[in-house]
Order: sequence, then C-alpha cells, then structure tokens
Amino acid sequence: MQEKWKEVDRYINTFFAPSDSSLDGALQASEAAGLPAINVTATQGKLLMLLAQIRQARSILEIGTLGGYSTIWLARALPPGGRLITLEMDPKNAAVAESNIALAGLSGFVEVRIGRALDTLPALAAEGRAPFDLIFIDADKPTYPEYFTWAVRLSHRGTLIVADNVVRNGAVIDPASPDPNVQGVRRFLERIAAEPRVTAAVIQTVGSKGYDGFALILVTGDQ
Repeated sequence: MQEKWKEVDRYINTFFAPSDSSLDGALQASEAAGLPAINVTATQGKLLMLLAQIRQARSILEIGTLGGYSTIWLARALPPGGRLITLEMDPKNAAVAESNIALAGLSGFVEVRIGRALDTLPALAAEGRAPFDLIFIDADKPTYPEYFTWAVRLSHRGTLIVADNVVRNGAVIDPASPDPNVQGVRRFLERIAAEPRVTAAVIQTVGSKGYDGFALILVTGDQ
C-alpha cells in the first residue's frame, strides 16, 4: 500500500502541486544541509495554504520550522501586509529556512525566531503579537499539549489550529506505547477534548510519508 499511496500522491501533485522551483529548492537545500526529511508533503503543504486562504488569515504562527518548506506554503496564502512568525529551536535549521524563504521571495512576510518554543511563545504574548488567525503545530510531539495551551492563549474566536502527525501510523490508539511521541500526542488529544473553548476533528492521512493525520481545531470561545 505504501507504494500505491506514493503513486497517488504523485498523480495528484501533477494537477494541484506541480514542480515548483522554490519549493523543490527548499527540499534540496534541506537535504544538502543534512536536515531530516520530515517536512509535510506537497499535497499537505497545498492543503495548509488552502486552509489559510479559506480562513483569510492575515497573521499565522508556525511552531516548528525545520527547513521552511511548510512555511513557504503558508506564507504564500498571506495577503499584502500579512505576517507569519515561525519558531525554530535549532539555529542550523533556522539558517537553512531563512535562506529558503528568501529564495522564495517571502522574507518580507516571514519572521524566523530561534529558541525553545516554550520560551518564545510567552515572549510573543508579552510583545502583544497575538492573536493569530491560524496556528500550525509541527514540532516535538511530547510537548504538543503545552503548545496547544499556548496556541489557545494566542488565539481569538475563529482561529484555526492545525497539528500534524497525530495518528503515528495508528500507534496513537495504544495507551501502553513506550514511545514518548505517541504519549505526547495522546495527552494532546485529551487536552483538546477537555478544552471547552474549542471544537476539533482528526483527519487520517495516507501518502508518500505513510499513514498519519492532522488535528483541525477551531477556537469557538473568547480568550
């Protein structure tokens, strides 16, 4: 099935996410720098862009930059005057991302902040940079529950929060899993379910990166 999923991804991409010099260049630069190939797929990137456009997002927060591939997709959805802040802990990853974003012609829309997200998120709140219209979480899974708490704090009614990698090839259903990534996602889903100011769904996905899923969370209550 994995090969079939890859073939379907390639077929869909010919219509809706064809070869793109900026995005392809970002992947190539990331690989050359030794970054792990854990970015979203082209189809998933296009989905993120569409969600941002549907939301008419003018301010986007991304938690987890890596090489900036998803950042480019999201930034392309911004209108003139829009802004995206992306948080990356690793200075090497951030440098690769900044170069990729510049080559895509999007530096004027994007700010890359370096440091632990649990340090930079309070700083954003203190600086009055919130609320954001869309927040994308794609970082270390054990900290997803804390990222979600901050995402809600940095939101307003109508903010869309999207989180990647929440199905973990189906391992998310195993309460005894020794994998801290699985346990982090399980706590994350439990925290979402307990939060009265949001409504959510999880969409399972298959494709060239295997079997996983996105959480889609709409903030419905006032902060």
